[in-house]
Amino acid sequence: MQKETTGSKKLKLVPLVLMVLTSVFGFNNIPRSFYLMGYAAIPWYILSGITFFIPFTFMMAEYGSAFKDESGGMYTWMERSSGPRYAFIGTFMQYAAYIIWMVNICSTVWVPLSNAIFGSDRTPSLSLLGLNSTQVLGLLGIALIVLVTAVTSRGLGSISRITSAGGRAVALLNAVLLAGAFFVLIANGGKLAQPVTSTMSFVRSPNPQYGSLPAMLSFAVFAIFAYGGTEVTGGVVDQTENAAVTFPKGLAISAAIITVGYSLGIFAVGIFTHWDNVLASDNINIANALYVIMNNLGYQIGLAAGLSSAASLTAGCWMARYVGISMFLSMMGSFFTFSYSPLKQLIEGTPKGLWPGRMAEVKNGVPSFAIWIQCALIAAVIFLTSFGGDAAQVFFTRLVLMANVSMTLPYLFLCGSFPAFKAKKELARPFEIYKTRRSALAAPLISAVTVGFANLFTIIQPAMTGDLSSTLWMITGPAFFSIVAWLMYGRYERSLSKGQR
Repeated sequence: MQKETTGSKKLKLVPLVLMVLTSVFGFNNIPRSFYLMGYAAIPWYILSGITFFIPFTFMMAEYGSAFKDESGGMYTWMERSSGPRYAFIGTFMQYAAYIIWMVNICSTVWVPLSNAIFGSDRTPSLSLLGLNSTQVLGLLGIALIVLVTAVTSRGLGSISRITSAGGRAVALLNAVLLAGAFFVLIANGGKLAQPVTSTMSFVRSPNPQYGSLPAMLSFAVFAIFAYGGTEVTGGVVDQTENAAVTFPKGLAISAAIITVGYSLGIFAVGIFTHWDNVLASDNINIANALYVIMNNLGYQIGLAAGLSSAASLTAGCWMARYVGISMFLSMMGSFFTFSYSPLKQLIEGTPKGLWPGRMAEVKNGVPSFAIWIQCALIAAVIFLTSFGGDAAQVFFTRLVLMANVSMTLPYLFLCGSFPAFKAKKELARPFEIYKTRRSALAAPLISAVTVGFANLFTIIQPAMTGDLSSTLWMITGPAFFSIVAWLMYGRYERSLSKGQR
């Protein structure tokens, strides 16, 4: 499906890089990784970057540059390479998973905002007009998705400004982490808070819960998933200035920054954080490790600068507030990108006959009617889970499990379609990394094996610990979304056939 872009505002290199950083790079992954594995997280990130993220990113760049004048993103890429039904199932599966993700973000985004305002998470104690915290957060979440939809419906220009703000917040947060860590390192005479005693410091986790092989493999899954999101930016290839050059260049720059950034950031945390002294408490978990570690950074900077212990504690509190506002901006940037791009790929790339009524209507480069339908669906799920009691919470937990694997299976679809894409000799290829048949087969195979391993272990890991129900729900999710997509496309083909009689 060709899209007219004349007169629309184009994405340049820097906003594109910031959009990718906002969509892919999760600053929270750095302190969480140190909490789970210490320095031993670094090799897993490097391995995942080499075997998945970098080859996958260049595949996305080749797809994007070859179809730079097409709308629809990943759907168009797969449809032109492997056929419409294959493309629709992969894209629909990802879109369904993002709906659940957005419902989740509508509730969790208030945690960093609370830290920014109060210096701590006060969301569990929220109340309003007799409503409990879950219900208040539900109403806030509904208000948020309505606001995001209203802004998004105005077009890419509005989204670009918000995602750029989120990207700059993440970039600045990383700068604060690195600059603060090396300031502490210099002030302490080059001594690391978490010592490197041997190469085993980069193999063994200081966290006793991650000392076994199954636990280490579960972290490999965490590292792989930390790189997810690149393919979503494919929805804006057609709105990128000089897309044949800018889009692949932007992805390449982003891949380098993200891979190095994760590894360097994890090492930087060890400069000022001793795992046993700071993170061994039972009150610290994967949800609050970010704020504990960054609070500690502020405290250690204060001590290194010669401040008193009380003044250093205050510095730590203000650092937690700064992290809260930065994470809030970053999460909002991701939220705006994902509220727009997956839907754009699904609606604009697919045949209009798939969508009833005004669903395929496009204004300002956005599926304007469909995005409000999406808003209503998300708001309904939020309301149901917030006010529906325990049964609704169980329902939502199962939805999250169903979406868990579905979020990454489209990577396998994209990898599987890449050899067919390379076989299309009639396509113009302004940007090409995989120039031989061997490399065009090896790159998607390596990435697919990596993602397949991650998904397999994610599915079987709960069953290994006795939670067979979670394993079954994770298998049910992709199967259910695939069947729905298959039936929808079958309905379209039957109506098309009737129309031709």
